[in-house]
This record gives sequence, C-alpha cells and structure tokens, in this order.
Amino acid sequence: MIPVPFDYLRPSTVDEAVAALGEADEGKILAGGQSLLPVLKLRLAAPTLLVDLAAVPGLSGIRLDGDTLTGTTLVIGAMTTHAEVAASDLVRQHAPLLAAAAGTVGDRQVRHRGTLGGSLAHADPAADLPAVAAALDATYVVRGPAGSRTIGAADFAVDLFTTALGPDDVLVEVRLPSTAGWAVHYEKFHRTAQAWAIVGVAVAVRRDGGGIGAARVALTNMGPVPHRARAVEDALAGAAAAPDAVAEACSRVADGTSPADDLSGSAEYRRDLARVLTARAVCRALGV
Repeated sequence: MIPVPFDYLRPSTVDEAVAALGEADEGKILAGGQSLLPVLKLRLAAPTLLVDLAAVPGLSGIRLDGDTLTGTTLVIGAMTTHAEVAASDLVRQHAPLLAAAAGTVGDRQVRHRGTLGGSLAHADPAADLPAVAAALDATYVVRGPAGSRTIGAADFAVDLFTTALGPDDVLVEVRLPSTAGWAVHYEKFHRTAQAWAIVGVAVAVRRDGGGIGAARVALTNMGPVPHRARAVEDALAGAAAAPDAVAEACSRVADGTSPADDLSGSAEYRRDLARVLTARAVCRALGV
C-alpha cells in the first residue's frame, strides 16, 4: 500500500514546525510513526505535509521540576520513547504506573520507536497510555502560533482520535504530579501479546494503615476517550485492602462508559470485563 504524495519537512525548532503546520493545507506531525505510518499506507489520512520532529532538540528527556517530594512534578518530553519511559528510574519512582504501562506497549520494536507524545496525540481509545495519563492527572504543554499553553488530561481527549490540539499545535512535554510511594498496576486483556487491549485498567492506590487512603482508576477502550472512574475512586477511598471490599467498590466501574460492540466483543462483555479487570488490578497493586 502506498500513501498519497506529500511534502516532507524536518524542522530544527518547534517554532519552525508550528509555522509549517500553519501554512500547510493538511499537515501531520511525524513523531515515532508507529501509528501514523500504517494510517498513511491505508490512506486513512492524506496530509499534504509531513513534519518530522526527530531533529528538534529539547523534545525528549525526563526530568523533575520541584525541590521536595511534596509538589514534585515529573516532566517528560513528547519525543521520549516508550522504552525510555519504561526504563527510567525517575519515572519508576515518580510515576510508576506510567513506567509499568509503557513496558506493555506493542512489542520491543514499537517501544523503541514509538513516543509518549505521539501515542497521546494520536488518541486511539485502545491505546494504553492515554488512560494512564488521565489517571495520573497529566498536564500537556502545547506550543502553537500564540505561544505555549497547558491542557489538563480531562480536557485533552475530546473524541475518537481527536484531541484539543489545533492543526498547527505541537505537543512539547507531559507533566505528571509525583505519585512516589503509590501502589500501581496496569491490567489489560488482549487476544495476542501485541494486539490492542479489548479493555485496559490503569490503577494507582495509596495505602492508609490497613486500608486504602486514595485511588486513581482509568479505563482503556471503554469509549471514544479514556474513562476516569471517579465513583470507583471515591468508593475505594477508605475501603479495606481486602478482595471482597475491593470487588464491591469496583462493581460499578463500567457506569457511564460507552464501549464498542464489535467483533472483538459485545459492549456488555466489555463492561463485565472492566469490572473483573479493575478489581484484579486493584488487588494486584495492593498485593492482596
């Protein structure tokens, strides 16, 4: 399969990329290319210009912003690969849920080419990392014609394969409040090791004595955008760290979701799967 003809630009600055996108009839950003290239080959997208960010300095890397553990923010450049995220000691300490989920993305080749920013901006509802970013209250730093601005995770994904990014915006970095010390687990069900998740669950819990002090829960592939299960989070807070209590708190995790009804499974199957996987993920995070 051959893409439609397009122009190619390899800018050296973010501002150059923004300007080029603004002048293009239909511009697309090339980050890792693991999602975009198949779409181009299938002609599901027909850009007139492809803007390759590989030569732009400062778009990759992982650092901390903050002097103390309380209030520390983890900052990850948009062009940082999944493999780099999964292997980073900083990510493992301050966003262990993201590190765990990044290590499950695709296969080894995809993880070494695909980027965090590319996955988040592509906004595939079956992708693993958008739900993780939602669970961790990520903030997206975006550069556009009017300069830089931030977008909260709750407002970033707006529909199927659609985000709050404008046609000439570039996602620069992702900022995550530290969840150091939280117990985490990313659970997903898929038919083969490299397939998209039929349902995925991102969980982070903070213990409080023998119970649960706070919880973060978000679902993958249970609607056009990641679903943050706030009611389940409220039910888990204060619950005992025991399987029966966890199962009860997670029993209505599918409320408010709109899963697909397709060849991979019915909507009702996905709802039941979400209930099972969420309780399993919380229990595995807690070690009970």
